[in-house]
Amino acid sequence: MSSPTDHVPPPPESPEPAPAPAPGPEPRPSRDRGVVAVLLTLAGVLLTVLLSALSAVLELLLISVRVGGQLIGVSALLALVGNLFVGWFAYRSTRRKWAVLPAALIWLAITLLAAGRTTEGDYLIASNNWVGWAMIGLGSLAWTIVGIRLVSSPPAKTLY
Repeated sequence: MSSPTDHVPPPPESPEPAPAPAPGPEPRPSRDRGVVAVLLTLAGVLLTVLLSALSAVLELLLISVRVGGQLIGVSALLALVGNLFVGWFAYRSTRRKWAVLPAALIWLAITLLAAGRTTEGDYLIASNNWVGWAMIGLGSLAWTIVGIRLVSSPPAKTLY
């Protein structure tokens, strides 16, 4: 006598996996993409340098702002906050740590030149004006903070 399992067909064999396609050559990055990346980086650096110069000139114009005859130090506060922003913008717009350096050097050059004597013998930052010296100190501190943060952070992943 035959058992009911004698007439059961065997289970179908699992199909063999399809062979993986042969890997093709790696796509080469487009030259246009490299040119665009360089142009965008240069535009970011140029904009950052312009922002830094504008910040320095605005701070110099606001050194002698007084309320009730007393210096209020708005220029020093603007130097701190403005330079932190310009440093942040320099890195975020270019994804290059070195992009902060030209902006910092421009700001420092403008403020240090303003600390010297003009051709008429005047000083833009007078020695008895604490706001001018606080502006130079806090502005330099802001650039130092930006630099330390960039140096101590891991490298960013770039898209190009």
